[in-house]
Amino acid sequence: MAVTFLIGVSYVVIGFALAVLLLYAIRHYVLGYSRLRIDHPKDAMELVGFHMPQVTVLIPMHNEELVAADILQAIVDSDYDWEKLEVIPINDRSDDKTQEIIDGFAKRYPFIQPLHRMGGQSGKPAALIEACDRATGEIFVLFDADYVPGRAVIKMLVAPFADPEIGASMGRVVPHNIGDSLLSGLLSLERSAGYQGVQQARFNMGFTAQFGGTVGAVRAAALNSVGGWNPQSLTEDTDLTFAMLLNGWKTAYVNRAECYEEVPQTWSVRRRQLSRWVTGHTECLHNYWPDLMRSPFLTKWEKADALFLLAMYWTAPMLVLGWLASLLLFFIPEAHQTPWLPAALAFLGYQLFSNQAAFLEIGVASMLDGTRIRALLLPLNLLNFFANTGAICNALRKFYWNRFWGSGGDGWYKTHRTRGGSGHGPTFGGGEGPAVATRSATGLYHARAQGD
Repeated sequence: MAVTFLIGVSYVVIGFALAVLLLYAIRHYVLGYSRLRIDHPKDAMELVGFHMPQVTVLIPMHNEELVAADILQAIVDSDYDWEKLEVIPINDRSDDKTQEIIDGFAKRYPFIQPLHRMGGQSGKPAALIEACDRATGEIFVLFDADYVPGRAVIKMLVAPFADPEIGASMGRVVPHNIGDSLLSGLLSLERSAGYQGVQQARFNMGFTAQFGGTVGAVRAAALNSVGGWNPQSLTEDTDLTFAMLLNGWKTAYVNRAECYEEVPQTWSVRRRQLSRWVTGHTECLHNYWPDLMRSPFLTKWEKADALFLLAMYWTAPMLVLGWLASLLLFFIPEAHQTPWLPAALAFLGYQLFSNQAAFLEIGVASMLDGTRIRALLLPLNLLNFFANTGAICNALRKFYWNRFWGSGGDGWYKTHRTRGGSGHGPTFGGGEGPAVATRSATGLYHARAQGD
């Protein structure tokens, strides 16, 4: 009786896993082939340089002496009109030389207005809330401290706001340290698929792009209309995406607004980064999916797309449960007397079908980017797939365990920086003499004091 029950449960698990994962596989194929068919990606490039409202650039920082000078010098070098530009570097309790670097830039450029936080709630959302209260711009442009935007990125991010329905815009994230490790090379393929492939395809198909606070912009009026940033969220940008969507605001994607980041080089750093994303994203799923399904602002296809996006991390445990159920059937002799083989073959067939779908997105993005040499890493992405699956399952286990017991769960974690910079010598505004910013062969800025 117990064996029959186990066989029945295994069939149900495999059937449910197949249904869920098959839908995601079809979604991957649709987005991949849709991106291939796009001759003219939808954007607002014709408005770049014409629609130039008052802008406030917000840069949250916590112990960022290695990268602070890079991002600030890149903003100074941008081609946005300084008379319409306000920059607020947010020093949130740093105990290194971050404050010295920020104050050094502020002395030289009056449009840089530092905010040094020594009290109140810690974390990026809380820092953004305080900075937005003093910001004067119509549009808030956000960068992570380790990102380096190109000269025209601010103009590109601002251009879509000529459309009154646009509440936020999102640029493209491009890793600059792709050659530092195998993991960073694999993550560069993942980023390419996510932005060049999926984000552009979804935006062209009429779905809302996912806003990211790493290289994005938000209309001040739209932010205020949804109650501002959520200080309890680990992924405040995802939270804002769906809060605005529920209030009728759209998010634009600007593929040519490239900003260069440092991706994790070691798996321990990547695992902690992924854990924060999974936790924050799943929180948004529970908070927003009922209202999204009832929203009068969304079509049925937009609702389906939003639900797929919010629930995407659930595919990892679904896959593992399907594997375990298939393994259980294999080792139960009684199951061999039932027609379980078709179910197992169907699951195996899904594996081939789904993996091809995910690889298709990466292949499409690599082809469009012209990174043929890097595309040779594609077979090794299977290693990244298995590692991601384990990390996601562990993060979801911790999330639901903490949710069941009512505990707070993991806090916000700042991704470890490895890029060398001003932290290796005297900094702007202090130290052993005046410092200058020099640009390396890779296009990154570093602060160097005289005599270095």
